[in-house]
Amino acid sequence: MSYSYQIKSLEQYRETYKKSVEDPEGFWGVIAKQFSWKRPWDKVLDWNFTGPEIKWFAGGKLNITENCLDRHLEKLADKPAIIWEPNDPSENNRILTYKELYREVCKFAQVLRNNQVKKGDRVCIYMPMVPELPIAVLACARIGAIHSVVFGGFSAQSIADRIQDAQCSIVITSDGGFRGNKEIPLKSVIDEALLSSPSAKKVIVLKRTQSLVMMKPGRDLWWDEELKKVEAGSSQDFPAETMDAEDMLFILYTSGSTGKPKGVVHTCGGYMVYTNYSFVNTFQYRQGEVFFCTADIGWITGHSYIIYGPLSAGATSLMFEGIPTWPNAGRFWDIVDKYKVNILYTAPTAIRSLMGFGLDPVKGKDLSSLRILGTVGEPINEEAWHWYDEHIGKKKCPIVDTWWQTETGGILISNLAGVTPSKPAHATLPLPGIQPVLVDENGNVVEGTDAAQNAIDSKMPGELKSGNLCIKFPWPSIIRTTYGDHNRCFQNYFSAYKNLYFTGDGALVDEGGNYRITGRVDDVLNVSGHRIGTAEVENAINMHARVVESAVVGYPHDVKGQGIYAFVIRQGVQFDKEQDRKEIIQTVTKIIGAIAKPDKIQFVSGLPKTRSGKIMRRILRKIAEGETSNLGDTTTLLDPSVVEEIKNGKL
Repeated sequence: MSYSYQIKSLEQYRETYKKSVEDPEGFWGVIAKQFSWKRPWDKVLDWNFTGPEIKWFAGGKLNITENCLDRHLEKLADKPAIIWEPNDPSENNRILTYKELYREVCKFAQVLRNNQVKKGDRVCIYMPMVPELPIAVLACARIGAIHSVVFGGFSAQSIADRIQDAQCSIVITSDGGFRGNKEIPLKSVIDEALLSSPSAKKVIVLKRTQSLVMMKPGRDLWWDEELKKVEAGSSQDFPAETMDAEDMLFILYTSGSTGKPKGVVHTCGGYMVYTNYSFVNTFQYRQGEVFFCTADIGWITGHSYIIYGPLSAGATSLMFEGIPTWPNAGRFWDIVDKYKVNILYTAPTAIRSLMGFGLDPVKGKDLSSLRILGTVGEPINEEAWHWYDEHIGKKKCPIVDTWWQTETGGILISNLAGVTPSKPAHATLPLPGIQPVLVDENGNVVEGTDAAQNAIDSKMPGELKSGNLCIKFPWPSIIRTTYGDHNRCFQNYFSAYKNLYFTGDGALVDEGGNYRITGRVDDVLNVSGHRIGTAEVENAINMHARVVESAVVGYPHDVKGQGIYAFVIRQGVQFDKEQDRKEIIQTVTKIIGAIAKPDKIQFVSGLPKTRSGKIMRRILRKIAEGETSNLGDTTTLLDPSVVEEIKNGKL
């Protein structure tokens, strides 16, 4: 299929962006017509940020799976839709064509219907990264059930919280999962979670690890046995449920500042339009290419850029069950070589981790198929950007540094690969339809930072500007609500600044209009009256030759107001701590200036990260401030044990 809405030049980007902000409804109306609708919409957009009340394509009827599957069957039936690479490289991979994926989704949709799941019901999915995960997700969407995918590493309490909040009627899980050299006991975790989650009446269990699990009669059902009941029937097709564009598609929980997870809600029509548009344009996807997003489907990146974005575009999406360092640190490069991957989309955390292993794991791997590289999850520091560019892209592959959030549904700010200029450590320009603006502490627009107005007036900021990053106009995949608590949605995202969506991030805009995300606003330090972004200091520390990764927080300082406390992962086991501290301070002083040099540098073996790779600076800040007894819930971290080590080594 061709993409008539794919931007091909910088001039076309500028024209398209200007058109998209002058007439957003006209712009998105044209884009949305590229999809299959059962009934056209009554109105492209109806919105008010004070509710918030946001409706895109309301009255339009569709089913997102018809756009991800059915509409491709005529021309792409035998093309790979999903390539699955297992955790263990010696195990057989699986490739599902669009026709095969369609059949599997239809069959599992019938399994759900046979178990009384209906339109509007919430379904909790807690599975490893196997093809049955996207099959379950798409089957829910096909029957109009609302899926709530929980990453296959969360604790029983975390799952129970999510099942209870959404009142899920059914859980889809697996006997277990593989992750590196570990076996994850998913079913037993679900059993524990369901002790306090009475809404879930059924559990469908996939056999993955073949481990012995308890099956509760009347509640627990084997995936394969339920599938056999359907396969014995006559029809292998399942008609897609008619959905309104504003019907809920899924709930995805993200950490809340109060500790209670927020259920971010995305809807069918706008989410489909925007994930497709952002995928096709950011990555400049070409029909027939292999797209490898290394994220887990338990996170928004996996929802948008493993499942819905690529499949709605008729792309080939590669999903990987394992981790980048097992059985060795060359696993990503083996996968790129094996499948001739054209586009690689991964996290700066993964890149920095792999940098720490040196270049030996890259040697002998054919990476010549790569055309485009991408990063997601956090701002990428310059050293990692250059390593990625030089050693993986061989200085031939554009790098898209994508900025977006669970709440935004899709990429909002990024260069378009090979079309708009890239700049190391900068997300660069907003996608068409996205209207970012920087505001000061009082909510006043920082002059020259209104991207939409600059486009209309043909102006540039003129000089470097800084402020809090907001978006002043809705886009199709914007969060609609937080499940069961609409006021929380308003308080978290729309209350800080009137008529603006507040991202929670600070940003810089350079003289060319390029955005650089400086991190969460509460991660901006005020040292002797100077505002310094933690990302900026971390970037400087990471320039030191022996530093693998760092995290910087502020702590109370008698003279400066705030001091800078750095937690640093360093290569090697034995080293001179004092010498390395001196060298790191010299590096920061050289790159930023003496004002930014860390007051304390603690060497650690790991940092407290979520399973999506984000560093939990909230925990580090409390430790730096001396508050070690009340760190909040640490069970959902990738490795909770690092917190104790950091506490014990506090300076």
